Amino acid sequence: MPATELLLATGNPGKRAEFRSLFGGLRLRLLDPDPSLPECPEPHGTFVENALAKAREASRHSARPALADDSGLCVQALGGAPGVRSARYARLDEQGSGDGAARARQDDANNRLLLQRLQGVGDRRAHFVCVLVALRDPDDPEPLVAHGWLHGHIAAAAQGQGGFGYDPLFVLPQQGLTLGQLDAEHKNRISHRARAAGQMAQLLQAFWGVSPTAGHQSL
Repeated sequence: MPATELLLATGNPGKRAEFRSLFGGLRLRLLDPDPSLPECPEPHGTFVENALAKAREASRHSARPALADDSGLCVQALGGAPGVRSARYARLDEQGSGDGAARARQDDANNRLLLQRLQGVGDRRAHFVCVLVALRDPDDPEPLVAHGWLHGHIAAAAQGQGGFGYDPLFVLPQQGLTLGQLDAEHKNRISHRARAAGQMAQLLQAFWGVSPTAGHQSL
């Protein structure tokens, strides 16, 4: 059977690499967005609404089925912040975010601001959340929606060079390591994005008839 084409509605190269690994067991051809795809605003107060808006915009622009995510870090002592504002927690005077160097600067600014706001705070519990939305077309009345969470706490300082975003600050209690200290294979087994992708893989098979690749059993 031919692979199902699905546009990845993200300009983040780290996320695109993770998605390709996470959905490797399905007959999916995951397409990068056209550089002309405008960055979709994320004005909503929930991860679900933002993910749905991004998927609709990408599908409308490309005339293809689309997969979008909205994910973020929620810190207990900060009332759930940075939450849906995680990607732009610290505001930089830069336009655009597709450039890898610009993203690295934004990540560094976000991490520094988070540590600043947690200075002297004893309760450092936090969790990552990821919501994935898949649409056949912009007006799909039955979008597929999947959720994933990962619980941990915020370190006193960044540790590890792996991953992206808040990974070097997010400590996994059982391992005693940050996500930034894990290799990509380990992270992709346990992350919030991995958990949402596992749920989405089941939905794609059940509702869209997407087949597993050779050597993989149906999820």
